[in-house]
Amino acid sequence: MQIGEVAARTELSLRTIRHYEETGLVVPSARSRGGFRLYTERDVARLMVIRRMKPLGFTLDQMRELLDATDRLDADGPYDRAAGGRPALLDLVRTYERAAAEQVDRLRVQLARAEDFAHTLRTRLEGEDAAERA
Repeated sequence: MQIGEVAARTELSLRTIRHYEETGLVVPSARSRGGFRLYTERDVARLMVIRRMKPLGFTLDQMRELLDATDRLDADGPYDRAAGGRPALLDLVRTYERAAAEQVDRLRVQLARAEDFAHTLRTRLEGEDAAERA
């Protein structure tokens, strides 16, 4: 699929997708005869991982590290035993899962505070509205 369809499916802008390409996070699987970027379902899945990591505060380097680990886990080739092999890759993915869960917990607290604040303002405005009608 072309970049426009990928942008629509991922809810990322064309500019953002191109930026991720420039930084090496995602590379189009092919190019059309006219030079248009062509993406596969796997490319879209990769962009969705990036899209989900971004609001959790992960850096581009962290995204790259996790994507590299998952790529290596998905590959059929042998693992680098000197680097810890498959267990080390799984530990890395677990580390990112824990970091994501911790950030989700922090965001839940922030959301609860924001909802409480909005409720406080709403209550105040309702009181002001009642006073104006009286």
